[in-house]
Amino acid sequence: MRSVFPCLFFLLLSACGSAWNDPYPAADRGKNIVYSAFTERPKHLDPVQSYSEDEITFTGQIYEPPLQYHYLKRPYTLIPATVEAVPQPRYVDAQGRVLADSADAAKIAFTDYVITLKPGIRYQPHPAFARTATGEYAYHSLSAEQLAGINTLADFAQRDTRELTAADYVYGLKRLAHPRLHSPIFGLMDDYVVGLGDFAKRLKAEKDKPWIDLREHRLEGAEVIDRYRYRIRVKGKYPQFLYWLAMPFFAPMPWEADKFHSQPGMMEKNLTLDWYPIGTGPYMLTENNPNARMVLERNPNFRQERYPCEGEPEDAKEGLLKDCGQRLPFIDKVVFTREKEQIPYWNKFLQGYYDASGISSDAFDQAVQVTAGEITLSDDMRAQGIVLTTSVATSSMYMGFNWLDPLVGGSDPKTAESARKLRQAISIAVDQEEFISIFQNGRGVAAQGPIPPGIFGYRDGAAGINPHVYDWVDGQARRKSIAEAKRLLAEAGWPNGRDAKTGEPLVINLDTTATGVGAKARIDWLNKQFAKIDTQLVVRSTDYNRFQEKVRKGAVQLFYFGWNADYPDPENFMFLLYGKQGKVKHSGENAANYDNPEYDRLFERMKAMESGAERQQLIDRMTAILRQDAPWIWGFHPKDYTLRHAWLTNTKPSKVGHNTLKYQRVDAALREQRRAEWNHPVVWPVLLLVLVLGVAIWPAWRGYRRRETATAR
Repeated sequence: MRSVFPCLFFLLLSACGSAWNDPYPAADRGKNIVYSAFTERPKHLDPVQSYSEDEITFTGQIYEPPLQYHYLKRPYTLIPATVEAVPQPRYVDAQGRVLADSADAAKIAFTDYVITLKPGIRYQPHPAFARTATGEYAYHSLSAEQLAGINTLADFAQRDTRELTAADYVYGLKRLAHPRLHSPIFGLMDDYVVGLGDFAKRLKAEKDKPWIDLREHRLEGAEVIDRYRYRIRVKGKYPQFLYWLAMPFFAPMPWEADKFHSQPGMMEKNLTLDWYPIGTGPYMLTENNPNARMVLERNPNFRQERYPCEGEPEDAKEGLLKDCGQRLPFIDKVVFTREKEQIPYWNKFLQGYYDASGISSDAFDQAVQVTAGEITLSDDMRAQGIVLTTSVATSSMYMGFNWLDPLVGGSDPKTAESARKLRQAISIAVDQEEFISIFQNGRGVAAQGPIPPGIFGYRDGAAGINPHVYDWVDGQARRKSIAEAKRLLAEAGWPNGRDAKTGEPLVINLDTTATGVGAKARIDWLNKQFAKIDTQLVVRSTDYNRFQEKVRKGAVQLFYFGWNADYPDPENFMFLLYGKQGKVKHSGENAANYDNPEYDRLFERMKAMESGAERQQLIDRMTAILRQDAPWIWGFHPKDYTLRHAWLTNTKPSKVGHNTLKYQRVDAALREQRRAEWNHPVVWPVLLLVLVLGVAIWPAWRGYRRRETATAR
């Protein structure tokens, strides 16, 4: 009993040198590790099935498609990843004759891309490549007894590697048509990759086999030329196909791994490609517990790649070129911890236990301050050396009018002019700048058309404003007055919000899936916007499935939608208003069902062009048509705000390039120093508790000692 208090005292003293609340093992302190968090568990890590941001955080570091985006250049620029050069298109007519690069797109039947790999690239160590002393694969014919003691990939004693080949890329592309994988881009790629649909039909005959050896099935649109070269043939002229070659969908897949993971009993143990990705990238997944923690570690076989030496003019000033020419990756390990709630995520970031963080609405006022319209870090954030990075997302949020609706639509020539003025009036009344300020904490840029900043075709300044909604005044865009909106409304046949003939009030129906407290505030705000022009807004809330059904059938009038870029090309936004993409008639992505023959003709020319002056002219004309017709209330482009600690460097936001961890660097010594400063143990409450307990226990202990002494006598 006598030794309890001294021991406890010395225990407290020994702990003072380290943070008691450190959530990571003491053995990891000071190591070259980046600490991050994820909020939603990834569902698919198989490259042909994965299509969400939660998943590409991991797959982007592991798999290597042929191309990637330059880390620093904007607009986004494609560069080689595993290939010698960005492949150049070779045009062929229906008779197989090679055409000139300047050939009319209508004459081009096929485009060939010959892709040449860099030799010597090797896969991460994996048991699928392991062989016995006699040269046979060690784990390709596992029995139930052999699998009995296997629960994770780490339980396999042997692992090996091999060189990346062109056949691996062709094998991976064929998996898009696999009857059991359900790739989300199969339908789109069937429109372009020659023979993909027929290939899928042939594979269905073997869908009940445990493993389909795709090497035995020929795909016309993907052909191996030799060990390091393969050819992809697409229908017509489709310059945007190169962007797809920078996505994990087109990453290589070694047949050995496909066979290994397809063995009976593997799926029951989650020993699948959906759980254990295999690639040639800078990192490999060594721990997969999607409910708690996921870990990426450096791939020891990663090829030699160097940090870029050029970028935008401000990159050098911001220190983003200091590592020019240095070998990648810089970080040895990345630990992701799942955080289901924003508050603990934010608090751990402030304590230094996460290296970077976004800014939730709840933490916005604590993190930043707005002064004269300029957003800067708060004093507390600056005192901690935290750095703020902002970037406009390649996304467009909008409210769409249903072109087929008799009131707000434009499909009826008799009412087209009045409906257009009605749409323009509403577009002026709904104040996007106010919405961004109130509901986005200023994190957004009011849209002037469908194309966001950073994408070719976007115009800035006076040349880029929507003249039907804004005026250019004193060097900035100024929204037109409510008086102008009311004038347009009266010309549309609705003076003071009443039908000029019947006196009936103007009622607009908005369909939405929004519910909850935050949604009510937005709906109240919208009602006020419409009330400014004496118009009644009826909000029809519904569940997601019902909402989607109404949009598919054209049973909506006004609706909220948004679009995130699949790839950084104007075609990926302008096609959202292409007539042949109409949701009702063609089941496409044109949810507004907008249809303008001139716009469609221009789109068909623009989509097949390389970016240049002529393409820009077409985009300008198309944008002018859209601004006048107003099929959307041009909403806003979200702005991303990211915070990072001073010890994390070489970070530049990218919304389309996801293989970015290899460029980042961490100063682990500075992090340990700051963590120690910010997380001093507060010992006095514990000491006080010990003292109170001692005072309470002392009389009982003295009585016990007296009885013991008396008994001994």
